[in-house]
Amino acid sequence: MAQLVWGMLFGAIGLGYFIYGKRQSALLPLLCGFGLMVFPYFVSGTLWMLLIGAVLMAVPWYWR
Repeated sequence: MAQLVWGMLFGAIGLGYFIYGKRQSALLPLLCGFGLMVFPYFVSGTLWMLLIGAVLMAVPWYWR
């Protein structure tokens, strides 16, 4: 159940990053958004899902 909830949350945040990256023509938020939407399908552990999702959400903020 937790994986489903976290997957939906990361997918929603990823959609926001993806739309932002597309409108601003910024490649990094676009790629991180796509990664946030897709990675929950390939990660089975909740802890790994949280770690990968946190890293993908933080990358556009720290890499400017």
